[in-house]
Amino acid sequence: MEEINIKDFFSYLKRYIWAFILVTVVAVAGVAVYDTVLKEPVYQASTTIGIAKSSDNSSNAAATLNDVNASQKLTTTYSEIAKSELVLNQVIENLGLTVNVKELSKNVTVKPVEDTSILNVQVKDLNAEQAATIANEIAVVFTDEVTEIYKLDNVSQLSVAQVPVAPSNNTLMRDVILAAAIAVLGVGAIAFLRFYLDDTVKHGDDVEKTFGLAMAGRITKSDAKEMKAGNELIVEKLPKAVVSENIKSLRTNLQFTAIDKDIKTILVTSTNAGEGKSFVSANLATSFAQADKRVLLVDCDLRKGRVHRLFKVVNKKGLSNLLTDDLKNTNDYINWTGIKNLNVITCGTYPPNPSELLASKKNKRLMNNLRARYDIVILDGAPVNGLADSVILAGLVDETLIVTKDASTAKTDLMTAKDALEKVGARIAGIVFNQVNRKSSKYYNNYYYYSSDSEK
Repeated sequence: MEEINIKDFFSYLKRYIWAFILVTVVAVAGVAVYDTVLKEPVYQASTTIGIAKSSDNSSNAAATLNDVNASQKLTTTYSEIAKSELVLNQVIENLGLTVNVKELSKNVTVKPVEDTSILNVQVKDLNAEQAATIANEIAVVFTDEVTEIYKLDNVSQLSVAQVPVAPSNNTLMRDVILAAAIAVLGVGAIAFLRFYLDDTVKHGDDVEKTFGLAMAGRITKSDAKEMKAGNELIVEKLPKAVVSENIKSLRTNLQFTAIDKDIKTILVTSTNAGEGKSFVSANLATSFAQADKRVLLVDCDLRKGRVHRLFKVVNKKGLSNLLTDDLKNTNDYINWTGIKNLNVITCGTYPPNPSELLASKKNKRLMNNLRARYDIVILDGAPVNGLADSVILAGLVDETLIVTKDASTAKTDLMTAKDALEKVGARIAGIVFNQVNRKSSKYYNNYYYYSSDSEK
């Protein structure tokens, strides 16, 4: 069983704060409306009856004590008599009630007072005066009947039932507290269950221990206006933004891994679609270009490539078209981006056989040619799971980065992608966590000095 990290769980709970508030408010409001508007007020009146057998003048103390003990033992029997048809029918007849014995019995409670020969009679009714009247009448009828049955001459009503002034079922405060507690516990239980069953990879996971992969970098969510407007080239537009610093850290980490080897070609892929690999590819390429590297970004996602949209270049001809042309014409497929040192090759026409094109000898020659012409060549590949495209490309590059979306990518999917890449001998530089919530991340604290104003 996987251990539960309490700190991570409480951090996870923060995303349910509005659910806690909403469910609690609805529950409390519902209970308050029911108790004050819908629930009928019920009134309760009570009386007590004392039962004892009189002793004659010749009886001694022991006899009196025995009589008391006998009366106490019979109180259970007396309780049943007080609620019997014999008594209740007489009460109904005497008071002219419109209910039957069964209905009346539900509203009558008779209990012996502990260690005494006293009965406590409680009656509930929607009418306060009627509750008191019924309680007193039960005491009168019971006294007559039990005196006749058991020949008792010392049975009396000890207290007269008074008309209650307030409903007995006014439990608004208790119900509100219970509703709030149940709402909080309910939402908390659902949150815990989802947290426990959550199989997604998170930025706080020990990926090296769990997957045998290094943490290449974390990229936080961006609320920049440019992102909202569809401009994802944050490194170019907002070089001092937190996300830009994240990309630069990723670039630095890759350069450190290149100390003892020449890393010129990098494949950026993901486990599934929608995890941000193209965003990472484009910004990483821009970051290398800003470091005075001659960079080429190649869109190798021949199924849904979108590099041309990110850089706003024409996609009439791209990689798929180049692989069916003479490689001598490569320059015709290279686009200028307007960013110094950065060129791109778009994906081109979506072919029916992308895997075959990428696995061709011509593509291998093309990659060698591009490697010789540029300092850094970044390949934006297709997602790994279910497709062979990036698995093929992984064998042609120096390093491979796997982009995962924080708290979205399933651990099983990441492990499947890792295994598929390692089977072809891919050199995996590590995992890049994308869309990390900076406010719930310890990583965010490392960048507190970057003003959020820089992203506006």
